[in-house]
Amino acid sequence: MSPASRPDAWRACAGRNRSPLRSRPPTPDRRGGSVRALGIFAKAPIPGRVKTRLAADVGPSAAAEVYWQMGFKIVATTAGLGYRTVLWFTPADEGAYVREWLERAARLEFRPQAGRDLGTRLTHAFARHFAEGARRVVIIGTDCPGVSRHLIHQAFTALGRRDVVLGPALDGGYYLIGLAAPQAALFRGISWSTGTVAAQTGTRAHSLGLSCHLLRTLRDVDTARDARAVGLLRS
Repeated sequence: MSPASRPDAWRACAGRNRSPLRSRPPTPDRRGGSVRALGIFAKAPIPGRVKTRLAADVGPSAAAEVYWQMGFKIVATTAGLGYRTVLWFTPADEGAYVREWLERAARLEFRPQAGRDLGTRLTHAFARHFAEGARRVVIIGTDCPGVSRHLIHQAFTALGRRDVVLGPALDGGYYLIGLAAPQAALFRGISWSTGTVAAQTGTRAHSLGLSCHLLRTLRDVDTARDARAVGLLRS
């Protein structure tokens, strides 16, 4: 998505602060941990409860298998040294299953998500990370296999100069959001599970006076066509 094709809210969000991005070296917090934290949102890969649009094309079991493989790859690729990584999972009573799925992928902390919708779940997770000493927090999902460790580091670097970092997805949502401080108001008034979530978030950031950096647009996997496009299903 080129800057010229972005909605006005995106252009305003991206253009509020055009000073060069500079990386600030991470310094330890008072507990000796990294000031950078990565949160990964994931659902237990239970057939019929994940990737329902994909399941309509290939069946619940095949859709859950695609999500299992995709989630494992994303966690193994993005969790890394230099920042704390927490796996935020749902449903809360499926912690053992999620651990079985992902504990071999990387060194992780496992915590249940809390909240009635994505906005409250994000608000809760960001608040916990910042309360525990983080100064830059990035949260990603497990729906976009194009997310890389390089993109995570780009997001952390951008948070040295911006209030918000967004990684927009082709379906109108976002695969990544990063904050330099708690911003509970950013998640209010958003129509979740729609094709305008990213644009609404950009508008909301602009209205709150927050500077914003945009990462490149990536494809989420929601349908069989998406899965084939990223090599998770054969044609």
